[in-house]
Amino acid sequence: MDTAEPEVTNLLIEWRNGNQDAFERLFPLVYDELRKIAKRYMSRESSGHTSDRGAGE
Repeated sequence: MDTAEPEVTNLLIEWRNGNQDAFERLFPLVYDELRKIAKRYMSRESSGHTSDRGAGE
């Protein structure tokens, strides 16, 4: 996300200032990066772990 950091920062500022369109552009950028981080993290976990959001509830 290094190249997108200034864009993310600007979109966060716009969203904070009430620009709903900024959120619509921001969400896919952040979501994709979080999925990549989660995938890397989960690849290091043992096979018994799950990425299911409802697991353990």
